[in-house]
Amino acid sequence: MKDDLLNHFNIQGFQENLIAWYQANKRNLPWRENQDPYRVWVSEIMLQQTKVDTVIPYFQRFMEKFPDVYRLASADEQDVLKAWEGLGYYSRARNLQSAVREVVSEYDGKIPDNKEALGKLKGIGPYTKGAILSIAFQQPEPAVDGNVMRVLSRVLHITDNIAEAKVKKQFEPIVTKMISKEDPSSFNQGLMELGAMVCTPKSPLCLFCPVQEYCRAFLKGDQENLPIKSKAKKPKKVAYIALLLKQGKEKIIIEKRKEQGLLANLWQFPMIPSKGKTVHEAEEWFEAKYGWAIQIGKHAGKLKHVFTHLIWELEIYEADVLYAPKKSKLKSVNIHELSQYPFPVSHQKMMKYLH
Repeated sequence: MKDDLLNHFNIQGFQENLIAWYQANKRNLPWRENQDPYRVWVSEIMLQQTKVDTVIPYFQRFMEKFPDVYRLASADEQDVLKAWEGLGYYSRARNLQSAVREVVSEYDGKIPDNKEALGKLKGIGPYTKGAILSIAFQQPEPAVDGNVMRVLSRVLHITDNIAEAKVKKQFEPIVTKMISKEDPSSFNQGLMELGAMVCTPKSPLCLFCPVQEYCRAFLKGDQENLPIKSKAKKPKKVAYIALLLKQGKEKIIIEKRKEQGLLANLWQFPMIPSKGKTVHEAEEWFEAKYGWAIQIGKHAGKLKHVFTHLIWELEIYEADVLYAPKKSKLKSVNIHELSQYPFPVSHQKMMKYLH
């Protein structure tokens, strides 16, 4: 990326137009009601990799249940995961609670307003740190997300591949030079809002853009071709037999996922890796792994669930317990109690096949 990108660029004019537009056009979102650092923090964590419209009801429910750092720090992790159920990327919730506990124990419940201390908290990367410092504490710190990189790629006509880590890092010093010292909160939120509402990935609404006169890509007619971003690898497909495994008429078998990794500490219906397995082989695999003898019955349906780097292809079967050991990592619960446990979206969808 060139070092002279901001040469002959009217930073003050850009700031003034952007901030005036933001103040006049910003969406009425619940986390913008005030600049409380805890609310800003929770909203920024929820908004990572999740759309605004999806986040709004989750944010409102979460703040009702955990209105301050003390309530979140003292909560049971399963309750936190239940409140997060359906939002995905559950490590965000676990890291948030872990970091909030540190704020309570190390900082007397006050979220630190210096970047070194804030950046050491679990789950707070450069973007979240910049967002909290600028929005909640009015510090001129950069907060660079995908929206910001797209806007600035077009405004400054940056043709480097923004998927590369070394290119992403170069946006922070650019924003540091451009950011308003008087109103860093509105500047950063204005850039994000512009990317979300006007400078969209496809067919940007250039005629409505408040900084159109400063946009080098627009002047060149090149806005549709930027930013340059290499395509991610195709997600890997993994096939499973997912079991609605009953023990008698009222009981259903569930298991808790591991403490680390994908969907950690959530609950699910048992799953059997099914590539090339017959139903009989699946039953044998299950007995070898868990010590339970089961009989797999009729095929109930199928589901596909897409993660960032992975696709689950689930073939759902009804099944019955023939023998259960006294001690097991599997848990037998009443069907009516399922709603008390946090499940990933794919397994919530399986519940419609329960009779």
